[in-house]
Amino acid sequence: MIKNWFKNIGPGTLIAAAFIGPGTVTLCTIAGVNFGFNLLWAMVLSIFATIVLQEMAARLGIISQKGLSEVLREEIKNPFLKQFITLLILAAIVVGNASYEAGNISGGVLGLETILGKTYFEIGVFSINSISLLVGIVAFALLYLGNYKILEKVLVSLVLIMSVSFIITAIITKPNLAEIFKGTFIPSFPENSLLTVIGLIGTTVVPYNLFLHASLVKERWKKKEDISFARKDTIISIILGGLVSMAIIISAAGIQTSTISNASDLAKGLAPLYGEFSKYFLSIGLFAAGITSAITAPLAAAYVARGCLGWKSGLKSKKFRAVWIIVLVLGIFFSSFGIKPIEIIKFAQVANGMLLPIIAGILLWIMNKKSVLGRYVNSKTQNIFGMIIVVGTIFLGLKGILKVFNLL
Repeated sequence: MIKNWFKNIGPGTLIAAAFIGPGTVTLCTIAGVNFGFNLLWAMVLSIFATIVLQEMAARLGIISQKGLSEVLREEIKNPFLKQFITLLILAAIVVGNASYEAGNISGGVLGLETILGKTYFEIGVFSINSISLLVGIVAFALLYLGNYKILEKVLVSLVLIMSVSFIITAIITKPNLAEIFKGTFIPSFPENSLLTVIGLIGTTVVPYNLFLHASLVKERWKKKEDISFARKDTIISIILGGLVSMAIIISAAGIQTSTISNASDLAKGLAPLYGEFSKYFLSIGLFAAGITSAITAPLAAAYVARGCLGWKSGLKSKKFRAVWIIVLVLGIFFSSFGIKPIEIIKFAQVANGMLLPIIAGILLWIMNKKSVLGRYVNSKTQNIFGMIIVVGTIFLGLKGILKVFNLL
């Protein structure tokens, strides 16, 4: 049975790899340092919402054998609405992932730098981070192979390394189990915690993962009977991803200081209290989180561009490769030179804030269309949960946009 499950694991784990990026690691670190175990319940809520939406995306991909952006192009008949949605998707995911890619690569770099120290080399007046180049080259090589099975195996392995690293780090801190259970199952809003709660949910329920998942499952499964495998893969992988995020919060809560601002600081802060091994485990986890997101973000951008623009090509086609190469090269460039494209990131955050409730709403609409899914349409329970999540994502989207413009 276990062997059979491992044989059918893959796409869900890649989704977990995508949402546990350096941004999530940093936010979980800040949540743990500032609020202890009190916001663990927000991660439980995020995991539930992510499972509901990602299961829909996976079911759609298997039954239709199309990506989400392809289905949207076919099902939205109004030309103006179709054009608006297409432009919003391209802006939020292709441009957004290009601007976030530097952060993904930088996260992997931070993990290695904590262990190896900083390494730069000079070219004329420029000082270039050599570890950024190394991470970028590894991501490029894996994507260029264009072999889904190899890519999946590498990412699943990295996710397992990341999971073990962060969970061991949490165990090393010897947390109070009663307090963990209280923070997990009893919602509370400590003073000034609202934005952190919104952030924890927003970094887990990610718009581009809905597109990525629908595209990945059809690379793996072709038959309707495979839905049960996809469902198990989704549930187990996302719960595992959520446990990793919770482990980071628990680890950060073990440090009694408010000067920690990212996971690299956390790794250095754990060392004097819990020994050098704790630093190494956390740094390896951060490296794995960075490099998995550095691979999945360009891949998602390429899948979305292919679906939105109607390309019929595969993973090795020139157009598909051109998209992920542009995203990856921009990430390497910005990360290597330490440039932060703030305005582009702000634009991407606004686009993502608008996109999540729109896509969640449209996904719910599509999941009730018998012309697309036949007897595999949503049940009443799935629709109720879906509606609650859509309302929640509207709230999240508005808060996110207000935060970008400093109105909150």
